[in-house]
Amino acid sequence: MRVLIAEDEKKIADFIKRGLKEEGYAADVTHSGDEALMLAEENPYDLLLLDVMLPGLDGVTVCSRLRAAGFAAPILMLTAKDRVEDKVKGLDSGANDYLTKPFAFEELLARIRALLRARPEAPSTLLKAGDIALDLAAHKARLAGRELDLSAKEFSLLEYLVRNKDRIVTRTMIAEHVWDINFDTGTNVIDVYINYLRRKLEKSPARKVIHTVRGKGYILKS
Repeated sequence: MRVLIAEDEKKIADFIKRGLKEEGYAADVTHSGDEALMLAEENPYDLLLLDVMLPGLDGVTVCSRLRAAGFAAPILMLTAKDRVEDKVKGLDSGANDYLTKPFAFEELLARIRALLRARPEAPSTLLKAGDIALDLAAHKARLAGRELDLSAKEFSLLEYLVRNKDRIVTRTMIAEHVWDINFDTGTNVIDVYINYLRRKLEKSPARKVIHTVRGKGYILKS
């Protein structure tokens, strides 16, 4: 899952990004409303965390413009304002939910999971590809009924491959959805993590799950 964090307070933004990365999310950060609008229009984010009080365009304006432009991903607004009229204004601009600062990170995670589950294009938290099963809510992966021991990043990579089963995904597509906007495409990190998954999914030479498509990327065959 790829998240955009638009928050002008650097400490809060860094705290959220660090926590989301530990949970396996790819997270980009911006500190201005104008850049948040640009990034959200140009990148396929699964969710936007949007502070109301941003320099340049404020969060309510960003939200309204994104919805007018057809941005369909969930938007969770963050603000220090807790007046009812402020919440109403944010929700009326197109936000899906509203979280008042300060907040516990566990609550933020719960709100994010709820919003992602509620998406029309993602009615279930269960994904399957052959004998591979993922429970997104519990953050667990199973192979033929046996639970796999995966790191957060391995789980995110496998989730992306399963969502795109039987389709070729390029390294650029993987980098955008599993890592973040600052990912160095010149490294071999993606190949390393693909090999990690192969070792856990392919227990014998005869079992081939993740295939390399030379010059293009990878494909998980169900």
